[in-house]
Amino acid sequence: MRTIPFGLPLIGDEEKAAVAAVLDSPILVHGPRAKQFETEFAAWTGAPRAVAVSSCTAALHLAYFDLGIGPGDEVIVPAQTHNATAHAVAFTGAKPVFVDCELATGNIDIPQIEAALTPNTKAISIVHFLGLPVAMDQVMAIARKHSLFVVEDCALALGTYYKGRHAGLWGDAGCFSFYPVKHMTTAEGGMFITRHADLADRIERKRAFGVDRTPQERSIPGVYDVTLLGFNYRMNEIEAALGSVQLKRMKGFMDQRRRNYQTLHAGLSELEELRLFSHPPEDAVSSYYCLSVLLRDDLRPQRVEIVEKLKQQGVGTSVYYPRPVPHFTWYREKFGYAQNSFPNAASISYGSIALPVGPHLNEEDMLYIARAVKKALREVHS
Repeated sequence: MRTIPFGLPLIGDEEKAAVAAVLDSPILVHGPRAKQFETEFAAWTGAPRAVAVSSCTAALHLAYFDLGIGPGDEVIVPAQTHNATAHAVAFTGAKPVFVDCELATGNIDIPQIEAALTPNTKAISIVHFLGLPVAMDQVMAIARKHSLFVVEDCALALGTYYKGRHAGLWGDAGCFSFYPVKHMTTAEGGMFITRHADLADRIERKRAFGVDRTPQERSIPGVYDVTLLGFNYRMNEIEAALGSVQLKRMKGFMDQRRRNYQTLHAGLSELEELRLFSHPPEDAVSSYYCLSVLLRDDLRPQRVEIVEKLKQQGVGTSVYYPRPVPHFTWYREKFGYAQNSFPNAASISYGSIALPVGPHLNEEDMLYIARAVKKALREVHS
């Protein structure tokens, strides 16, 4: 039996040396490595500007905060996403207005966006579900028509492209996560990218209390002014050093993810008990975060049993996501969403199993996972 964890950070000697170098230096925050990582990340994605922050959630919150979203405002949010996507809206006092997803992709159902707009709508939140790109030209047409901001949650979309443009560069802001099981890691941390230089300038200040100059820019140490309301959302030098090394390994990481995904997809595609999400269109590239399978209706009550049988064979799994966000207790009680609302998101949340394809695994592991899934399905049928 193999042991196949769902996710595993790949930390090598170069990452350890980079961290050790930071620890041997006198600067742990506000230093050159965060600036270097920002420059490298901007170049990797094609972004004009990148701002390193403490998490993807911090990046999202900064985006809405800077764009002036607040009490009385509404933001369109996909029902099928991590709760952090909606939390970032709620932090500002604005109301997240949820829209169901497409069953074929897990992405927001674009035709439903306009139906959910009201005079209070100020922005649209977009999530590229499991790294599968949203048709952003269609979203941006709606945003332009109604003068709305667009914030892209790219937590699972590093390496995702639509029509030649990296995810996060269609809207006003793109927000990325470097949590340990993501495409690359800084242990914790995130990145904010934008096409707007003035927005990037403000985010740089607002991530660090709104002070008007960095320690390096102060003629007298400890003397500065506060010109903006801001937060403590900085990325430290240790995380940035990790990120710079991990970013250099991204091509290899992504190539292995793609190979793993394609191998596992081929191994499961003929199973009538499962439905797989659509491939990206020819003018788009997925980041291949994981391979999520949707169980046939009659098998959904047995999801826990199937997951347990996979666990017994050493296969780690996850669920993306355990509930549609409006079904979580806080959102249901706060906004009154019914448990039977958002049927497509509910089908995915309550009837899917996410399988690993990360670069800690290889094609042989994918063949093993496919066999394990088939064995588990046979056993629940017997």
